[in-house]
Amino acid sequence: MDIEKFRARKDDKINLSKIETDFTGKLDSKEESKELLEKNIEKMSELQEKLYAQDKYSLLIIFQAMDAAGKDSAIKHVMSGLNPQGTQVFSFKQPSAEELNHDYMWRTSKSLPERGRIGIFNRSYYEEVLIVRVHNLINSEKIPAEFINKNIWEERFNQIRNFEKYLYENGTYILKFYLNVSIEEQAKRFLERIDDPAKNWKFSASDLTEREYWNDYMRCYEEAISATSTKFAPWYIIPADKKWFTRLAISDVIIETMKSMDLKYPEVSGEQKKNLEICKEKLLKNDS
Repeated sequence: MDIEKFRARKDDKINLSKIETDFTGKLDSKEESKELLEKNIEKMSELQEKLYAQDKYSLLIIFQAMDAAGKDSAIKHVMSGLNPQGTQVFSFKQPSAEELNHDYMWRTSKSLPERGRIGIFNRSYYEEVLIVRVHNLINSEKIPAEFINKNIWEERFNQIRNFEKYLYENGTYILKFYLNVSIEEQAKRFLERIDDPAKNWKFSASDLTEREYWNDYMRCYEEAISATSTKFAPWYIIPADKKWFTRLAISDVIIETMKSMDLKYPEVSGEQKKNLEICKEKLLKNDS
């Protein structure tokens, strides 16, 4: 798969309404993609083992999207083969009182992955330039008035770029996925949640309220992605109307990124090899 097709470049004039949400490339069937995903999951597992053993880099994967775009299911299916010991998943919802008493990066910063681990953020600090902007919640964040000005969103884009550059230069690779679902497909999935008793809990009347702000969200996503997609922390706009394709595309991007990290098992010194042979002889002697 040509993953570069989905990569956004900094300062690109992004128009999400003109980007295909139902793109599937040359793949014709869900079954074919399922087989490819299973192979990718195996590759990811192998690469994760090297990442954990090497204990040098970490990988932060951020998922952002409108409601019902498939963030939860993408995390569940794509990450199903990873070792939980080396994986951390955090979901960020409405900030708590404690979180509002800190800077807006605080709650996500303390959840960053350690070296050797993969961290997954279901929503992230990008909510601060999305829902906060759409609903004008900036005044409820206890920020001193002198720092709230007409340039605050550009300033936050700059802060985020600097933060991500800092993480990258300290060994954290960053991948950011925007799951690009159409408003029509979102309505279809909402209806499925209403009609299926097992999915009723997923639906809230507030979801319909948020749909009324669709165009505002699209504008904020376009500006945020354009301003913060960099070489060291790229955004990938993934078609999300076909979940089976979404999952495969995400896994392809993750694999290519992990391959670029040049992951290796730690080398064993000559002295260590000698000690291993001594231990082997002792074990064999005890078993005989």
